[in-house]
Amino acid sequence: MALTITWLNSAYLRGRCCRQKVLHPLLRPLLSDSMSKLYSSYRRPGSQPEKKPSWQLTDFSFKKGIDVLKTQLSMLKEETKDYLIGPGGRPLSHYLLEQTRVLWEFRSQEDLKKWVISSDVEIGGKSEVFLKLGRNNQTALLYGTLNTEVPRDGETKYSGYCSMRSKPPVGSFARKKYYDWSNFNSLYLRVRGDGRPWMVNIYTDPYFSHQKDDLYNYFMFTRGGPYWEEIKIPFSKFFLSSRGRVQDDQHPIWLDKASFISTLGFTIGDKVDGPFQLEIDFIGLLNDRAHTEEFAYETYEKNPKV
Repeated sequence: MALTITWLNSAYLRGRCCRQKVLHPLLRPLLSDSMSKLYSSYRRPGSQPEKKPSWQLTDFSFKKGIDVLKTQLSMLKEETKDYLIGPGGRPLSHYLLEQTRVLWEFRSQEDLKKWVISSDVEIGGKSEVFLKLGRNNQTALLYGTLNTEVPRDGETKYSGYCSMRSKPPVGSFARKKYYDWSNFNSLYLRVRGDGRPWMVNIYTDPYFSHQKDDLYNYFMFTRGGPYWEEIKIPFSKFFLSSRGRVQDDQHPIWLDKASFISTLGFTIGDKVDGPFQLEIDFIGLLNDRAHTEEFAYETYEKNPKV
């Protein structure tokens, strides 16, 4: 009997959790900024305590809820239509024969809104980073000033970085989605830098794994000058950093299959104070049939047995 009650309680909790995940994106627009008051216990000194119950402070907007519901249902309809056509909304024959694909190109402000910039200001640093459209609104210009001065907080030991990171894809009803690049073997970029090195980051989040948000890196060296540079980066060159999983010299981990990709990013942190800039035309994928390399780095044993 006790076992049955325990099972029913767990089933009820799971069902309630699922309902919250589904209803959360629907209820969010219904509530105005007064929800912040509901969860905030701060009260200005000298002010009178609120006499109304907390549930009466919530302002519901059913019109916004209906509009959001229509939008989410429309997105779900398009996703279902694409799923019935084939992978990514393309027929299976086109998907298998696909050689190139443009992921991001920068031609308007809407393209820039798909990216987020950050710097060491978040930890008390002094670096600055900006993102805007380039000349004739045909490129993205990432620029700023790197400052390696460590904040005087007694805890931070290193500083001086700026980054640009794509927003993760989101489906209907706030479902988390992933990029599937398993049909390609290289990342293809057209950039124009100032000669400083950049770290290209790929974040993965395997669905059926306890390893979350693994970070793979590749150092991209720009040559500077007025000429554009087309860079092909095989996925076999992306090496797992010290985040997510633990690795050793005998069992290195690299990006062997580009699936469950959550975001792509660029980071500068070469410990050189001064201005920087990186201009990006487009970011795409390439399936190079001539590239058969599986791992681009040599491996050694620390203590080989004689």
